Formats: sequence, C-alpha cells, structure tokens
Amino acid sequence: MDLYESVLQGEVRAAAKLMRLVDDDFESAINIMKRLYAHTGRADVIGVTGNPGAGKSSLVNYMIDRYRKRNRKVGVVAIDPTSPFSGGAILGDRVRMDRHFEDEGVFIRSLATRGHLGGLSKSTGEVIRVMEAWGADPVIVETVGVGQDEVDVAKMARTSIVVMVPGMGDEIQAIKAGIMEIADIFVVNKADRTGADRAVRDINMMLDLVHPEGDDPWRPRILRTVAFRNEGIDELVDAADAHREWLERTGKLSEKRRRNAELQFFDLLYERISKRIRKRLDLPEYEGWSEKLAGRDRDPYDLAERLEAELMRDPDMEV
Repeated sequence: MDLYESVLQGEVRAAAKLMRLVDDDFESAINIMKRLYAHTGRADVIGVTGNPGAGKSSLVNYMIDRYRKRNRKVGVVAIDPTSPFSGGAILGDRVRMDRHFEDEGVFIRSLATRGHLGGLSKSTGEVIRVMEAWGADPVIVETVGVGQDEVDVAKMARTSIVVMVPGMGDEIQAIKAGIMEIADIFVVNKADRTGADRAVRDINMMLDLVHPEGDDPWRPRILRTVAFRNEGIDELVDAADAHREWLERTGKLSEKRRRNAELQFFDLLYERISKRIRKRLDLPEYEGWSEKLAGRDRDPYDLAERLEAELMRDPDMEV
C-alpha cells in the first residue's frame, strides 16, 4: 500500500511521514498532495490565537478531551517558535498535551515558524490537509502566540477563537490590530482573576462598534473559562459547533470555503514564484542587486519589471 492509500486508511505513521515530507519541502510530496486534495476540505478547522501566557495550549488540551468524548478524531497543529540553535520547533505545546499521545484518535503535530510571519508556519495548510485526509475532524490550529498580528489563521480556519486574559490590556490591543475582525469566539481565560467582568464588558462594547447588522448575523460569542481547572470548555466546544451550524444554515460555509481556498492558493503561488525569483537573483548578471538598491544606483521597480518579463518568457526556468 502506498503512502497515499495509507493516509486515507487512517495510518498514523503514514500521515506523520507525509507531514514530514511536506514540512521539509520535499518535491516528492507534491504528487501525493495532488491526489489527496479531493479528500480534504470537509473538516472543521478551528484556529486558536492570542497572546503568550493566555492559556491557549491548556484550552486546546481540554478541547481534545471533549471532542474525543463525542467520538471525533482530532488533529492538532501547534505552531511553535523556531529554535535559534537547531532551526526546529520548540515543542512546548506538545509537551503540555503529552497525555493524548497514546490515543490513536488524536494526532498532534508541532511546526516551526522558521521566520514565517502571521503566527503560522508556511506548511500549515498542507499539514491541515494531511490531517483531514487522515480522518481528523476537527483540526485545531494553535498559533505561535508572538503578538497581536496573528491574523493569518483566518485563512485556514472556519472558526477563529481569540483568547484573552483579564488585566493584560488585550481588549484594547484587539481593536488596534484587527483581531476583532477575525474572531468568531472570544475567550476570556483565567476568568477567576480580577478584571474578568471588565474584559467582557470592553469586548462587548467594541463589538457594538464594529459588528455589522444583518438578517442572521453571527455576533461573536464571549465566553469565560478557567482552563487549568477545566472550566467552561464544554461551552467553548458547543460555541464552535454552533458557529459551524450557523455557517451551514446561512450558506456562508461555501463562501468561506471559496475565500479560504483562494487565499491559500495565492500563498502557494507566491511561494513558488518567489523561489524562482530568488534563484534568478543568484545569477552573475544580478550580482550586487541589493547593494545597488540600497545605494540608489538602481530602482526596485525596474528590477521587478525585468524579473517579471524574464519569468513570463521562461515560465519553466529552474528553481
């Protein structure tokens, strides 16, 4: 049985091997991913984002429990910071979820950001698709937690959960950074702390300002949890399921699928084209191009036009 068939049969080792090939950017994975694509796109993809220390990993840990009790296979993509020494992922999230490692219905994969911005790894989309083909539903994506610019998760997720903590100023930061626009569910974690009521009130006030009116609008839910005590997790999972049902009822699910597919396609296209361009810039005729730009001896517009023209003339130029 080849790797493609093994993944569709739900074999963990086969899925892990394919994810490794994808993350290492091996060309050998492309043909398999082409065949698997038709078997993807049906799972709930749930994004969990927020500041470091907000308790995202603890929430995900207990969300896994709830979904498993509902007899659903769960995939988790934990985006970790890149180690400055090895270049790999610092596996903090997988350590916190280690009690699920023996469960054959749970697949946890850590990915290193490797300098990719937006809170995700560049191979996140591919790894999600492998998990879907393996049979995971839902797939939970936990972003790296490096700040308030982690809006790329909206390209992958059907439901985006933003986790905040009372007293850290997260409520004000959200409206500045655009996270307000991507959140389908707000979670005020560590809600036993002083300031939880104010955090909920402030989020509600901001929603009043930015939430659009409509016939059947989804007003983002605001939930309170205390993750380390396993409190509020049932309500969180129920809210994620309710959001999926709302998307289906209103016809917005197909719209979201189309938009996410479009965004992910352009990300893939940009990555492939940029590889070709970077390879081209290594040729002797372009030696010193960055120094010339910095010294204003050449303008970037002319350089971009020349590279674009060369790419159009020679679309098969080597990567």
